[in-house]
Amino acid sequence: MGIESALPVDSILTTQLQRVVNWSRRSSVWPMPFATACCGIELMATACSRFDLARFGAEVMRFSPRQADLLIVAGRVSVKMLPVLQRIYMQMTEPKWVISMGACASTGGVFDTYAVVQGVDQFIPVDVYVPGCPPRPEMLIEAIMAIQRIIDNDAIPRDGEGARLPLNIAVQPNFEPRSQPVPVTVGTT
Repeated sequence: MGIESALPVDSILTTQLQRVVNWSRRSSVWPMPFATACCGIELMATACSRFDLARFGAEVMRFSPRQADLLIVAGRVSVKMLPVLQRIYMQMTEPKWVISMGACASTGGVFDTYAVVQGVDQFIPVDVYVPGCPPRPEMLIEAIMAIQRIIDNDAIPRDGEGARLPLNIAVQPNFEPRSQPVPVTVGTT
C-alpha cells in the first residue's frame, strides 16, 4: 500500500541524516498556545475535526514550554503579561518557531494604548505573521505549513553568534469576503 510494496523484502533505503531529521521535525511540530483573546477561539477551531490540524502533525497542544517547539501568540498581549510570554519563549527548546496570530499580536490591533504591546516582534523573534481580526483557521494552517516548508529546506537563518534570526513571513489572506446582504448607511435619519 505504501513504500513497502515498492521495495523488495530485504532492501536498503539510503538518505541523508539531516533530511530524516528535518522530515521528523516537520511532521511533529508541537504548538504551545498563548491565546489571550478572540484569536484563541479561532486557534481552538483549527484543532477541531472540520479543519483537522492533525493532518500536519501539530494537533498535540503542549502547555509545557519544554515540550513545545512552536509558540502561537494569538490575541493581544498586555504589558503585564509580556514577562510571562518572554519566559515561556526562553524555556522552549531549540529550534523553536513563533507565529504571531492576528492583528493584536502583530501590531497591537485597535488597542493603541499604553497597556497593550504594539507587536510581540519587539520582544521575541517572530517567524510567521498571520493577519486578520481574527484570522480564519485556514490562515493558521497556512502559517504552520510555511514553517514546515522552512524546516524541510533546513533554512534556519543564524547571525554571527549562532542565534536564530526571525524569518518575518506574512501569510496572505486566502479568501474573498462576501458582500453584505443589506447596504450599510451611517448617519442618515
